Amino acid sequence: MNRRKGKNLSVCGFLAACSFLWLAPTMSAEENHTRALVIREIKHDVSPPLRDLDSASPVETAHQHGLSLGMITPLISTTAVIDFDGVPAAIGNLYGPPDNNGAVGPTQYVQWVNAMIGIFDKTTGVLQKKLLGNAPWKGFGSQCFPNDTQGLIVQYDKLAGRWVLTHAGINGTAYAQCVAVSTSSDALGTYNLYAFQISTSVGGPSLLPLKIKLGVWPDAYYVGTDTHPAGALACALDRKSMLAGLAATAQCFVASTKVKGLLPSDLDGARLPPSGSPNYFFGLGPLALNMWSFHVDFTTPSNSTLSAPTRIMVASYQQACPGSGGFCIPQLDTPQRVNSNSDRLMYRAAYRNFGDHESIVLNHTVNPPTQAYGGIRWYEIRSPGTTPKIRQLGTYSPDSISRWMGSIAMDKVGNIALGYSASDVTIHPAIRYTGRTPKDALGTLEPEASIIEGGGSQQAVNHAWGTFTSLTIDPTDDCTFWYTNQYYKTDDETYWDTHIGAFKFLSCM
Repeated sequence: MNRRKGKNLSVCGFLAACSFLWLAPTMSAEENHTRALVIREIKHDVSPPLRDLDSASPVETAHQHGLSLGMITPLISTTAVIDFDGVPAAIGNLYGPPDNNGAVGPTQYVQWVNAMIGIFDKTTGVLQKKLLGNAPWKGFGSQCFPNDTQGLIVQYDKLAGRWVLTHAGINGTAYAQCVAVSTSSDALGTYNLYAFQISTSVGGPSLLPLKIKLGVWPDAYYVGTDTHPAGALACALDRKSMLAGLAATAQCFVASTKVKGLLPSDLDGARLPPSGSPNYFFGLGPLALNMWSFHVDFTTPSNSTLSAPTRIMVASYQQACPGSGGFCIPQLDTPQRVNSNSDRLMYRAAYRNFGDHESIVLNHTVNPPTQAYGGIRWYEIRSPGTTPKIRQLGTYSPDSISRWMGSIAMDKVGNIALGYSASDVTIHPAIRYTGRTPKDALGTLEPEASIIEGGGSQQAVNHAWGTFTSLTIDPTDDCTFWYTNQYYKTDDETYWDTHIGAFKFLSCM
């Protein structure tokens, strides 16, 4: 979200899927839950090649390879591949927080930080292009450009070999969900552009959308978002039409008025879900995971369904930062605390079909008994299409350091990796990861490794931290994990930095 230096924001404005929603004044959440709302695009077009667009103000990336603290035990089952600095808060990008997000493709890594997109050569870490976050929609009009942008999610559709970018545009009280689907696997090429908009003339309540999440599935691009006052929305975008550059629709349901951070399942690997599988949405409930099944039919929308939530009971935990508004993670050399974002599941809900079983991994921040604040609770769920069951779970908190803001995924042989932030009164916020192999005891993770250790702490008041941090899988080998998060080189409230690190398990070939 675009937040300038020194400006406190009490609400994160992520305008996302509610921009699809046409909500009549008399339509209740329960009615939305039983009938899909069909939203037609307000326009679509094709972008010029991104390589031909004017770059944002140039920023040199400071490549930093293999940085770690000697005291941290290496994760013995993995090997580092590459790491380098991402887009920083410098020259023309003085927004905070970064809300960093990224994805990896065949030859490139695309990272989004607040108001900026960086396209990197993934072999060298060289920055190929730095663009304003709404640059792909230049000349497209509507709310997508040149108006304010609110948050961007970057994905790589491995099945189609295409990049998917989405942000929410705002012009006063007019909102539009803006989507770009590349026409090739080159992130610097052209994109099919779309905008979906809520009508402000319906007479219904004004919806405040928050914190979009995007998942790739064979039949649709699925979106989960928070909105006020409608609640958490589950939406499906017509993937087939958008890949072809044709007119497209979206379908939305209100899933819940209570759940925050609704996550759609996001496909990893080349093996598809079983034929006819719905997309699975997850939300955090009291000592439970709530799971919805979304089946979409773009030909006959009346056939589209969103199930009632299934409650998957989990082991007891305490939410981190109770009573602190979320700001409780300690840092070195400052009394300022960092936001844990512990009221929701963290991005992504990574799905993989192994042939003999289906697995989905999830994580969120909890208050573990080993220290005062943050640890990471993680889960592996199996059999989502029949009776979803917890295969294993654990809380990663090996010492007194707080760990939060996680992202989790699996490689093709079943190794699980978990990236996160780590901080304490004795260290500046760092970017680290851990993981496990199928041979490790259920519910356990191996010793952590460091991607980069911070040289400073966040000084700004009430700024979020790394909200859209993302761990993704390299499509070329289905083994290498790519992770991005934020850190600080120095104690400066404006000039945060981001970093990108890649690693793989030795057992994955």
